[in-house]
Amino acid sequence: MTARADASVRKTITVRAGAERAFRVFTAEIDAWWPHDHHIGAGTPKKGYIQGHVGGRCYTEYNDGSETDWGRVTVWEPPHRLVLAWLIDAHWHSDPDLSRASEVEIQFTPQADGTTRVDVEHRNFERMGEGGNNMRMAVDSPAGWNGLLQLYAGYLEKGGAQ
Repeated sequence: MTARADASVRKTITVRAGAERAFRVFTAEIDAWWPHDHHIGAGTPKKGYIQGHVGGRCYTEYNDGSETDWGRVTVWEPPHRLVLAWLIDAHWHSDPDLSRASEVEIQFTPQADGTTRVDVEHRNFERMGEGGNNMRMAVDSPAGWNGLLQLYAGYLEKGGAQ
């Protein structure tokens, strides 16, 4: 069975943190939990950023001073919702053309017990053309959003953004 490029990837995790903290760690502290081997630039990554506003850059700064954009903030609604244009093409290179970008929506929903349900939907792979299906399968793999959300939750468990 072959995955379709127009199908969304949906992942959910519940974290032991309020929505405000969960949102802040996901965005402002992304460099603390996102693995440095998950980058698209040629150099050694120094720090990753998500700028906290609509139109904000999502990028990695490298030790040589260069920067590579990997996303753009299209919706910024702290502490409940964030949408990013995923500016990575099917060959894992930066592509600034928003018309070819897939999209990642992250929702933070407070639960009655003080935890937060974090829902990730990565969609619009068909915009990427022929390689969209490969990207969809990659982000749906254990090393994709599943693994990333586990790293994120682990960082929160260890006290990130107290």
